[in-house]
Amino acid sequence: QVTLVESGGGSVQTGGSLRLSCAASGITTSYRQMAWFRQAPGKEREGVAAVYEGGSPTYYADSVKGRFVISVDSHKNTLYLTMNNLKPDDTAMYYCAAARGHCLWLGLAEEQYAYWGQGTPVTVSS
Repeated sequence: QVTLVESGGGSVQTGGSLRLSCAASGITTSYRQMAWFRQAPGKEREGVAAVYEGGSPTYYADSVKGRFVISVDSHKNTLYLTMNNLKPDDTAMYYCAAARGHCLWLGLAEEQYAYWGQGTPVTVSS
């Protein structure tokens, strides 16, 4: 059984930083394509960042490029999202996702991801 558990969300002011964690069980994160998605109130879920099997390469949505970093700790079997220079538009529920198996290409299409966490909330105030 695959379980993904996110943590690290919270409330920060504009310009602040947070690091989200996604602890995985039932899969090996370094062998899977993993990603972070987010859903703001009243909006559709959108892809934020993805990392290919083995920890590279990485891919980012334009809205977070240069501010967010996705990474994998194979020893802890944990996926991270380090978020810097946060903006109010980053306010959302953040979800961790894992691909079902081997992926031919790196991306943020939801159909690539079979396993999802329950989410952790991030609020950025101005």
